[in-house]
Amino acid sequence: MCVGMGLAYLGAFASPEPHQMPVAVVGAGPEAKVLAQTLHDKAGDGLDVRTVPSRAAAVDALNSRTVSGAYVMDEAHPELLVATAGSDTSASAVEKVFTKVSDAQGTPLKVTDVAPPASGDPTGQGVFFLLVALSIGSYASVAALGAAGSALPMRLRALLVAGTSFVVSLIGAAFAGPVFHLVDHGLWGVWAMSWLYSAAILFIGVGLHTFLKRWTTLGVMVLFVMLNFTSSGGIFRPELQNGFFASLHAFWNGAGFVEGVRDLVYFDGHGLARNVWVLVAWLAVGLVVMAAAGITERRRGEAASAPATGAVPAPAPAPAPVPAPASAPAPAGRAADKEAAEAEEEMEEAVAV
Repeated sequence: MCVGMGLAYLGAFASPEPHQMPVAVVGAGPEAKVLAQTLHDKAGDGLDVRTVPSRAAAVDALNSRTVSGAYVMDEAHPELLVATAGSDTSASAVEKVFTKVSDAQGTPLKVTDVAPPASGDPTGQGVFFLLVALSIGSYASVAALGAAGSALPMRLRALLVAGTSFVVSLIGAAFAGPVFHLVDHGLWGVWAMSWLYSAAILFIGVGLHTFLKRWTTLGVMVLFVMLNFTSSGGIFRPELQNGFFASLHAFWNGAGFVEGVRDLVYFDGHGLARNVWVLVAWLAVGLVVMAAAGITERRRGEAASAPATGAVPAPAPAPAPVPAPASAPAPAGRAADKEAAEAEEEMEEAVAV
């Protein structure tokens, strides 16, 4: 786990650098095109530079999240447009790029935030920490429902998963709204996405418990911490990460939640449908894993209770067995004690994590 966490977090966050970061230069004349080409030549693969005809078009591009920043050329008062609600770190990276441009002209750079985050979330990273809270509440519940509930019918476990994820989502909505004021509107949508996100983790985790047993906690840690937090875009969006984590951002459930909340609250729902479908797809995967676990458990039960095939002659009556000493536990008792000990150990590992 130490190695995995180190590789995941340091690999994703240690050296953020622009990779095809989309930026725009405002202007339709040759000066804008020359500046755009100059920036592209100097930055190489770091920047994806384009031109837009007007300041209004640049604002539209920021609100549709097609660019991370836009530079409005002016000999006396150059201006940089950013949207920190989309990513404060991306906005800072863009500001560093164009501050050098304005410094070369000997003029101060005015920075305008066209989409600031809510007052309760000045850095815009509160949504990421909400993701962390939802994730911990969900995968910690996996241990309880997977181990303690393993004797329950799969349908009952599925109902418990739905109920637990509902409670986790209510807690998340309370954190986002009345407790910390991370969002100032759209709370119902945040709650709905929280439920989709939590339910997917719980269905996948409880389903995997049938196959992984005591290794389930490590499995969900890999899926929903090591690969999830690092690719969510909550700290660095994909344009500041390497190709591996940037590619995960396109379809991982944490990215679907973080970007979905941003789209809903700050960008008039642009791109929201896609991110909701990402969450729905992960929930569908969880339902499939849960169904596979139910089928596997039923087959295991049938195999364990099936009589041996083939006719076997009846043995001669055996002498009456000698009672075993009271101190010698029956095999069934030993098996039950072993299962109970494994369940307790798994619970302790989950709580420790």
